Amino acid sequence: MPFYRLWIVGAAALAVAGCAASADTEKGQKMDKPRAPETRPMPPLSEAEKHVILEKGTESPFTGKYWNHLERGVYVCRQCGAPLYLSASKFASECGWPSFDEEIAGAVKRQTDADGRRTEILCASCGGHLGHVFVGEKFTDKDTRHCVNSTSLGFVPEAKWPLERALFAGGCFWGVEHYFREVKGVLAVTSGFTGGTVAKPTYEQVCSGKTGHAEAVEVVFDPAKVSYETLARLFFEIHDPTQVNRQGPDFGAQYRSAVFYLGEDQKRTAEKLIGLLRAKGYKVATEVAAASTFWPAEGYHQDYFNKHPERNTCHARVPRFDPPPG
Repeated sequence: MPFYRLWIVGAAALAVAGCAASADTEKGQKMDKPRAPETRPMPPLSEAEKHVILEKGTESPFTGKYWNHLERGVYVCRQCGAPLYLSASKFASECGWPSFDEEIAGAVKRQTDADGRRTEILCASCGGHLGHVFVGEKFTDKDTRHCVNSTSLGFVPEAKWPLERALFAGGCFWGVEHYFREVKGVLAVTSGFTGGTVAKPTYEQVCSGKTGHAEAVEVVFDPAKVSYETLARLFFEIHDPTQVNRQGPDFGAQYRSAVFYLGEDQKRTAEKLIGLLRAKGYKVATEVAAASTFWPAEGYHQDYFNKHPERNTCHARVPRFDPPPG
């Protein structure tokens, strides 16, 4: 998330200047384009599905199989099988069509609709019509509603596609989020706050230094395609784990280096990697702590560098580990 304004409006300029300011420096790293979503085999489309997906038709409201669907899992493109939305991003809008406030990174393409007024959304992988996206309705904190035809979707239950979560804090979450979004097997990355004492903290509250939270990212990943250790190694290479209560130009406990583990396996992995780094001479200051509630940051912090491609990130990957065996 963007840097929180510190204490008062004057200090705020300093906080926001962190990554934003370094974005204009020579040390900044240009952002790559989002990676293409993965696909999976799907059965042929029916005539009704072709009408919606290929001919940009619209199903009648309250008739689709997923408009009021509550099961946990992943919504995929009916035509090509690319993952589009996690069930956690689905919400009840009572509009008659499935509603989501966030897509999986890089999964959905936006373009001006043929009517010249609305914004059409399509599967970024195959170009199949999904529906339309609307902003400013205030349904959720992300203030975005993807209004999607059920006909354009397939669904994979969580039991058939078990996903895992990881929580990392490595300074400004904008750059950390971007690097994890580029990893094959990562389905979603959310910038937010964790490790503090206040429920639903705002950016300003965290910046005050009174909540105890760290700027962090929540990574949802497919362990069949990428391991937790691979993600943790990336984490230790995209920020400086030797810095205490700061990262680059950003100062404060909210910018501390931390791994918040969800289970003993993640804890052991983090401690093993810290041991490897210390054996190489790094004075690692990274905190390893049990995960507590993760609070997503405000919508304008999410997917920041894809929304602002003109900016650079103050994070840069520095190889710190020997290549893994094999």
